[in-house]
Amino acid sequence: MPKINSSAELEALRKDVLSSRDPLKPCIAVCTGSGCLALGAANLVTALREEIAEQGVESRIDIRETGCPGFCERGPLIVVYPDETCYLKVQPSDAKEVVQSVLEKTVIDRLLYVDPATGERLVHEMDIPFYKNQQRLLIGNNIKLDPTSIEDYLAVGGYAALEKVACRMKPEEVVALVKESGLRGRGGGGFPSGSKWEFTRNSPDPVKYVIVNADEGDPGAFMDRALLEGSPHAVLEGLIIGAYAIGAHHGYLYVRQEYPLAVENITLAIKKAEEYGFIGKNILGSGFDFEVEVAQGAGAFVCGEETALIRSLEGKAGEPKPRPPFPAVRGLWDKPTNINNVETWANIPLIINNGAAAFASIGTAGSKGTKIFSLVGKVKNTGLVEVPMGITLRDIVYKIGGGIPGDKKFKAVQTGGPAGGCMPESLLDMEVDFDQLTKAGSMMGSGGMIVLDEETCMVDFARFFLAFLADESCGKCVPCREGIQQMLTIVTDITQGKGREGDLDLLAQLTEVSGASLCALGKGAPNPVLSTMKHFRDEYEAHIAGRCPSFSCKELIAFYIDPDKCQACTSCARKCPATAIEGGKNQIHVVDQAKCTKCGSCLEACPPRFGAVKRISGEPLPPPLPKDARTVARGSK
Repeated sequence: MPKINSSAELEALRKDVLSSRDPLKPCIAVCTGSGCLALGAANLVTALREEIAEQGVESRIDIRETGCPGFCERGPLIVVYPDETCYLKVQPSDAKEVVQSVLEKTVIDRLLYVDPATGERLVHEMDIPFYKNQQRLLIGNNIKLDPTSIEDYLAVGGYAALEKVACRMKPEEVVALVKESGLRGRGGGGFPSGSKWEFTRNSPDPVKYVIVNADEGDPGAFMDRALLEGSPHAVLEGLIIGAYAIGAHHGYLYVRQEYPLAVENITLAIKKAEEYGFIGKNILGSGFDFEVEVAQGAGAFVCGEETALIRSLEGKAGEPKPRPPFPAVRGLWDKPTNINNVETWANIPLIINNGAAAFASIGTAGSKGTKIFSLVGKVKNTGLVEVPMGITLRDIVYKIGGGIPGDKKFKAVQTGGPAGGCMPESLLDMEVDFDQLTKAGSMMGSGGMIVLDEETCMVDFARFFLAFLADESCGKCVPCREGIQQMLTIVTDITQGKGREGDLDLLAQLTEVSGASLCALGKGAPNPVLSTMKHFRDEYEAHIAGRCPSFSCKELIAFYIDPDKCQACTSCARKCPATAIEGGKNQIHVVDQAKCTKCGSCLEACPPRFGAVKRISGEPLPPPLPKDARTVARGSK
């Protein structure tokens, strides 16, 4: 492919790509993002291709392997174009029926989404409530594009923003446009992106760098991964535009090693962009030169912090540095450096193509545009959701997420990753934006959102994240290294029934010193403790009194079998992995507390109609029946 050297050549190429495609030709788009691949999407693709070949209809149906469209709970999923028929949980055994339905222009009812409210089967992707209640500006194209095909990206207008910028705008105009849009960094800090660009551009140093921060390490978060896997050229285009505006000629994509598919797709995207002339010398005849390379991180959570990431790129230990000076003034190799996360860069082509006013029209006064969240935990529809800033937590959890499974009660939603906070039911109607979440004692973070139900122990939940942060702390500064560990010790003791009067006051005192930490890991570490102590203090007090209200903390619970309800069916004994249940046929069963590991298998195994297995916390166990009293014949039912 000869390099594109001008606006006219790019437009001619786009027309060639579009003219070679029949928009009415059926195409089966199969999600092959990491989530669907884990559910067997690769086997599904193989089965579909084999079925098409067997029927000899290769010229009549296309197969497109795409990125993640977000509805991970229902994968593997496919969308059949041009009708946009959406099928969920599709298996390789369904391949023949799918191909036949495409040829015959029929619909497979059993693979459609069933609306739980009405029982109606919904045919089209955008009719499904999970999608209908979103505003998918960034991930909406994922199911339409083969991420390994630059032609697919060109067909939906790819690199038009780069052409507009490089050929028709001055760098200062690009910076001004981004400032006018109100875009704030999506990596967690929420700093105005245009101002950040301006700081770097205004540096007198002629050597500058741009970096994509794809070191996404929050438990349960995969927004950046999905964008890099599904739409790598959008991220790349945003980066090239940013480099042009700032005056940088070299860039890096820092991706964690645990994202092999993202690394593979972005590496291929760079190669293709170089072949077409979007990266390299004299891009589109503008005189602007830019090159970019991929660097892989080793999985250190702290490297998500920009100064630690820079040190890692320099070949040093990934530890944060005091600021100022900020990277925009002195960053990579002491040169002015602009770092934004994947989602921030992906927004840039949208702003250039649609205008700053269109972007700023979405969201709240202080938070513009859309935000991608990974919606996980105790919610029916888990996956990636993209929503306008200002949407309420209630709408995310119930309209998009479908509510809490098993008719359980909502308890809280944790936002902002390990250093975020927990929002109780009383805050469900709060608008989701940078400022409101911070005011409520949480943060936007990179977009993690974990829903918790009534069975979640909030004390143990805080302990989990403290353990994660203690393990991931680089140890460079004392407030983080020692402060988190001390908080973890106290909270762990509370979950183990070793809590003491005064522990909560001591925890509150420890959280006050976190502000002296060098980076957000240490500064934000108290948030899980502070927010759960604020909204669920009664649970902490109950634990100190020896009771876990959620029956989650093993040291504070016990299982026993009610002799008046035991029917000697032996279900619990057969399922117990520790052989801790004594009793045989026609014998009342008894739990040997010395052997019991408190796994709960007996509770799950006991038939609901009997309800003999009980779980207690904070109260004494009834004395076990003497052995000679256990032989009462109650008869199996």
